Amino acid sequence: MSVKVKACLACQRNGRKTCRRTRLGEPCLKSPPSECVEMLRRARAAFRSGCTAPEGFRLAQLQALVTLLDEHECDFVDALGKDLRKPRFETVVSELILVKNEALHAMANLKKWLQPRQVERTLATTLDQRLVVSEPLGVVLIVGAGCSPVEQALGPLVGAIAAGNCALVVPYEHTSHTGELLCRLVRSYLDTECYHVLFAGVNNLAEVVELRFDHVFFIGGREDGRRVAQAAASTLTPVTLVLGGGNPCYVDRQCDLGVAARRIAWARFHNAGQSLVAPDYVLCHTAVREGLLRALKCCVSQFYGPTPQDSPSYGRMADPQSFSQTRDLLWRSGKVVVGGQVVEAERYIAPTILTDVVESDAIMQQGVSGPVLPVLSVAGVDEAVAFIGRREKPLCVYVYSSDDKVIARLMAETSSGTFCANDSAVQSMTVGLPCGGVGASGMGSYRGRSSFDAFSHRKSCLLRGTRFECVTYLRYPPYEERNLSLMAWASALSQRGQGWCQLM
Repeated sequence: MSVKVKACLACQRNGRKTCRRTRLGEPCLKSPPSECVEMLRRARAAFRSGCTAPEGFRLAQLQALVTLLDEHECDFVDALGKDLRKPRFETVVSELILVKNEALHAMANLKKWLQPRQVERTLATTLDQRLVVSEPLGVVLIVGAGCSPVEQALGPLVGAIAAGNCALVVPYEHTSHTGELLCRLVRSYLDTECYHVLFAGVNNLAEVVELRFDHVFFIGGREDGRRVAQAAASTLTPVTLVLGGGNPCYVDRQCDLGVAARRIAWARFHNAGQSLVAPDYVLCHTAVREGLLRALKCCVSQFYGPTPQDSPSYGRMADPQSFSQTRDLLWRSGKVVVGGQVVEAERYIAPTILTDVVESDAIMQQGVSGPVLPVLSVAGVDEAVAFIGRREKPLCVYVYSSDDKVIARLMAETSSGTFCANDSAVQSMTVGLPCGGVGASGMGSYRGRSSFDAFSHRKSCLLRGTRFECVTYLRYPPYEERNLSLMAWASALSQRGQGWCQLM
């Protein structure tokens, strides 16, 4: 029998007088971090003051973010090296430059994004002004994943700043050195009332979400994303979810196998396989299967040498749970033709390629977030499309082919958040191109203008005068059949572009 105790803050905010899931008088284990409540209070006060609204403030904060990245490149390289053994090249290219380009792109386009969008006038609204105005949402929560702990924390923050919001950023809990660096630098460079870094583990993330933010942005795995969405639903908080898992890559018989192998191997094994946009499995045409496997094996050797464990270009996994899951799936699925070595003390898994994998194998059912690439054989594009269609909608679909018709079929007959032909992962690094999921891979998108829109409310505005009351009087009671007939006649004319329908 459970004993109810006085509600914690999270429960109070949701109208509960006692804590849920408490046993025998224990304190509520689902309370949000106390500092989160204080950060949220300060951010709300700052937003209500209107300090984030001016264009000049937003530009200054974005410039400060660029300066932060420029002046502390070595610190980020050191922190990510400690957390992930991430090579300097990967840190600079896929983390720092990517965020910097996002910020510079937002700065260059902010004035245009802030302009009200004029809606085309019709005959009925000739004298009216119809606008769509972008206004900030308020205080937003940004939760990043460990795949790219800097980019996935600061990249969405660019959009939140550009749109005029205050924000709480939750860095990935298993990259502690990077999280501590972000906390110190954000406090030093950005406005200390508007922008905060919060340390919150995945276990109490739902309770943080329940504190009722104006928007929640989450990048990560599907299970964690589902919990965030459920917590946000209890307070009707809108969410943007970018979720990984199950990205297919079709390799056609008409393609350059050498190029395909290099680009697939780079995308899959980059950052020790920790990427939401990496190819999760290859559907290879049977005619080129052996050639592709030889090319992939050659690429792994060229990239990381005969012993990837000793390579300065190969990192380690951050999350102990993801490491354990990847190790177990590796041992339960298919046949290892490249790699397969595991060192638990380092959370090291070698770049691994599996063959003889079937659709029912565990690795195909649960997905993988580490450096393991299953290769399956298909008879052609028809079978590949059918295979992809039987599974949940992925974040990315990739195809390698020199046949435009094959590319067009994959693009038209599969559904995914993003699509890329003859390369992998780079579509998510292209400035201005939205990155987001669909169905099981998420909802909403970010990057470029999409980030600004994700953190904005597009408010419809109709500005009209008091003229033509001699016409609009028809809508007022007492209702008469004659007035209804006149309005129906005017509406019919307007649908043919001849009349006046804006009588209401």
